[in-house]
Amino acid sequence: MIAEQIVQMIEIHAGRLTTEVAQDLGTHERTPSFRRVPRADLEERLFQILHHLGDWIGNRSKDGVKIEFGEWGGKRFAQGVPLSEIVFAIMLLKRRLRDYIQQNGLIEAAFPRTEADYVLPMHLHSLQDLNLHIGQFFDEALYHLARGFEARSRQATPTR
Repeated sequence: MIAEQIVQMIEIHAGRLTTEVAQDLGTHERTPSFRRVPRADLEERLFQILHHLGDWIGNRSKDGVKIEFGEWGGKRFAQGVPLSEIVFAIMLLKRRLRDYIQQNGLIEAAFPRTEADYVLPMHLHSLQDLNLHIGQFFDEALYHLARGFEARSRQATPTR
């Protein structure tokens, strides 16, 4: 229950979170190549992930993740973004989401007045489960980003 509410809050605040993550990527010392990525392109990708997070972690097939993130990895290769920076970008996005969950996840748990001994553990379990699903999604996405990057790299490398 609380996890679904947090996901809805993330989706509702996807615009603000997108701006924050794009700013992080554009200024972080480990992601200098992202400064060459058109901001609108970057924000569109980030917004689509965040605004549809519930679909990504709940209903989307692994094929959808494979296609979407494989294309994204190939596009970043074409833009000259090193794979290490792509990996760090996913780490930043995941960190930003986990921070958001940590800051907002237990607010709801503070209000119930009945059976308080049972409410907090249920909320904590729900938040742990959400973090697990987010981690699994980003792990899968990262794998397909790397695969898309490698596929585009092989196409760009002339054979002898």
